[in-house]
Amino acid sequence: MINSNLNTLTGVRHGNLFVISGPSGAGKGTLVARMTETFDDVWRSISATTRPPREGENNGVHYYFLSDEEFSDLIAQDGLLEWATVHGKRYGTPRTAIEEKIASGKQVILEIDPQGAFQVREKFPEAILIFIDPPSLEELEKRLIHRGTEDAQQIRARLDAAKVELSQINEYDIVVKNDDLDLASKQLADIIDFYAIS
Repeated sequence: MINSNLNTLTGVRHGNLFVISGPSGAGKGTLVARMTETFDDVWRSISATTRPPREGENNGVHYYFLSDEEFSDLIAQDGLLEWATVHGKRYGTPRTAIEEKIASGKQVILEIDPQGAFQVREKFPEAILIFIDPPSLEELEKRLIHRGTEDAQQIRARLDAAKVELSQINEYDIVVKNDDLDLASKQLADIIDFYAIS
């Protein structure tokens, strides 16, 4: 894996938590994947869920698959940085795994929606909240159509959700405009480097 010049020059990095949000189609997943390829100390957080595994999914790799009772125990023990119910199943971010990775010097990336991001900020104030901003709603619609994974009704719902998310952009510490993937990737890498050596 490639280490940045800053990493090579300083040789000293400390762990951080980066919370990344943005509308569906903004390019969050692609940018996060690039960060895991670029840095050897970036770790993408794994969520816990009460939904059953899908074919090809493995516990501890794709998700931590928990029973309802196990998930409720985590909530009671303040073991989740954030959680929400989606389509009748619960999803959340286990606190212990993230704290252990940060303590070991990892740059932890958590890709979640604004509701979850603000929950994390309450429980982990030192988290750096980054919003991935699409060029425009029109471009976002084109990307969603091109992706071909949703029908017209689902695309409209995602665009409506995007408008709500975009209205919360000023609540974030940093905004990265993703109208050029290479430039946005460089900006995000520079942000990670900055906090890792600060």
